[in-house]
Amino acid sequence: MSHSPRRSSSALVSWLVASVMALSSAGLAPGALAAGKKTITAVMHSDLRVIDPVFTPAYITRDHGYMVYDTLLGTDANFQVQPQMAEWKVSDDKLTYTFTLRDGLKWHDGPPVTAEDCIASLKRWSVNDSMGQKLMEATASLEATDAKTITLKLKQPYGLVLESIGKPSSYVPFMMPKRLAETPANQQITEQVGSGPFKFVKSEFQPGVKAIYEKNTDYVPRKEPPSWTAGGKVVKVDRVEWISMPDAQTAVNALQAGDIDFMEFPPMDLEPVLAANPDLTMNVLNKFGYQTLGRMNFLFPPFDNVKLRRAAFLALNQKDVLDALVGTPKFYRVCGAVFGCGTPLETDVGSETLVKGNGVEQAKKLLAEAGYDGTPVVILAPGDAITLKAQPVVAAQLLRAAGFKVDLQTTDWQTVVTRRASQKPPKEGGWNMFFTNSVIADSGNPIGSTFVSARGQKSPFGWPNDPKIEELRDAFARAPGLAEQKKIAADIQQEIYDQVIYVPLGQWFAPSAWRKSITGMLEGQAVPVFWNVDKSE
Repeated sequence: MSHSPRRSSSALVSWLVASVMALSSAGLAPGALAAGKKTITAVMHSDLRVIDPVFTPAYITRDHGYMVYDTLLGTDANFQVQPQMAEWKVSDDKLTYTFTLRDGLKWHDGPPVTAEDCIASLKRWSVNDSMGQKLMEATASLEATDAKTITLKLKQPYGLVLESIGKPSSYVPFMMPKRLAETPANQQITEQVGSGPFKFVKSEFQPGVKAIYEKNTDYVPRKEPPSWTAGGKVVKVDRVEWISMPDAQTAVNALQAGDIDFMEFPPMDLEPVLAANPDLTMNVLNKFGYQTLGRMNFLFPPFDNVKLRRAAFLALNQKDVLDALVGTPKFYRVCGAVFGCGTPLETDVGSETLVKGNGVEQAKKLLAEAGYDGTPVVILAPGDAITLKAQPVVAAQLLRAAGFKVDLQTTDWQTVVTRRASQKPPKEGGWNMFFTNSVIADSGNPIGSTFVSARGQKSPFGWPNDPKIEELRDAFARAPGLAEQKKIAADIQQEIYDQVIYVPLGQWFAPSAWRKSITGMLEGQAVPVFWNVDKSE
C-alpha cells in the first residue's frame, strides 16, 4: 500500500486529477508502461534536451551518457582507477601506455568496438575537457596497434594519464563509434549509438517530456562488484523512463502515491515529510557533495574588466545563496576552498568576503573607481531546475545592492545549457553570468576542474585567458608530491579569486528519494546510475 499524507475528500480528488494530468502529459498515464516489462520511472534534476555528452558538461547529459555509453576506465569508491572496457600496461620508462579492449564489446547497432573508435572518441573528448587538453599536450602519439589495442606514447612522463581517461564526471571520455566521434566537438552528434548497458529509444524521446532507455541485452558486464563508475554494470530491469515534472510538488505527490519510483532532488523543505514515509528511502548518494558556482563572461562588458568582476565578486556571499538554495545548514557548508572542503587541497586563501559576506561596501567603492557605466548584467536564470533556481535570483539581488544594473532572464535549464555556449554579445542572445553546480569530482584538483581552465577560446563557457593559471596548472601536473601540489593549488586559488575566474558559492548535499520497491541504488560522484538497480513488484 502507498503511504501519503491525509487529505480531505475534495482535496484528494483535486490532487488525483492534477497528478493524472501531469503524468499523462509526461507520457506516463496509468497503464501506459510497457506491458510485461520491469520499468523504473524517475524524475531527474532537469529535463533532457541536449544528448551529446561531449557538447556540454551538464550533469543531466552526463547521466544520459552513462546510460548509453561506456568508458575505457572507471573510478571506484577508493578513488582508484580500474579497468572498464580495457585493461592497461605501462612501460618501465612511464612513456608508453597500452590499452587492450576486452572481449564482447559491440556497438548498439551491431559492429564490434575497435581501437580506432576509441582513439577518435578520446580525441573528440579532449577538445572540450580540461584534463583531456592537458593529456593531449603531453601525448606524442595515439595509435591503434591492432583492432583491440590502443597505444599512447608520451613526450615525457605525465602522472595523470589514467585519472584523465577514468574520470567519473563531466566531461566524461565516453566511447562512441568513429563515424560519430569524428563530429567536431562544437557540433552535436546526430545518433545515440554507444556500447553501454542501456539503449536509447529514439522513437519515444520527447525532449523536455520523457527519455526512454531499454536494457542492452548484448552488453557483457565486468565480473567485479559495482563501485562508483567501475565494476560490473549489471542491468536488472527492462526499461528506465525519465519523466519530466517541472512542478516539484507534483513529483513529490507522484512519488508518495507510487506513480513514480525515484526522484533525484526532492525539495529540501519536504525532506522531513519524505523521510518519515515508511514506503520511501532517502539517502545522499553523493557523499562528497556539490559546489555551486557562478561564472562570468570575459568577452563582453561589464565583465571584460577585472575591476568590475572583482566588484561583483565582493558583492556576492555564500550564506545568502546557500540559505536560498538549500535552506537548512544540515545539508550545506560555507566553504571558501576552490577545490572543495574536505579534500587534500582545501585552503581558505582569498575567500574572506565570500564566507563572511562583508564585501558589499568594497564592491560599491570599486564599482565607482572602475567607472561603471550601467551596462546591464544579463544573468541566465533556469526556472525549472530545483538545484539552480535560487542562485541567479539571490545573485541579482546582491549585485543590485552593490550598484549593478541586472537583467535577470528566466528560461529553462536546457535553454541555458545551449545559450551559455554562445559567444554572441548579450544584446544578441548572449549572456554575462550563469550559475551551475559541480560535483567535487569535477572541482577537486586544478587539472580536472572544468572552470579553472583559463585558456581563452579553449576554456569552457566564459572563456577566461590567464597565462599565470595555465603555468601553475602545468606545474601542478609535474609536482612530485602532495606538499608541492598543495602549495601550487593555493597559488592557483589566489589567482582565481584575484581575477575572478569563477565564483565558488559553497558546498551542499542533496538527498534523493525512492520507493522501497527499488533496491541497489549506488553511491558515487556521478549519480544516479541505473545499473545494479532492481524493482520488486
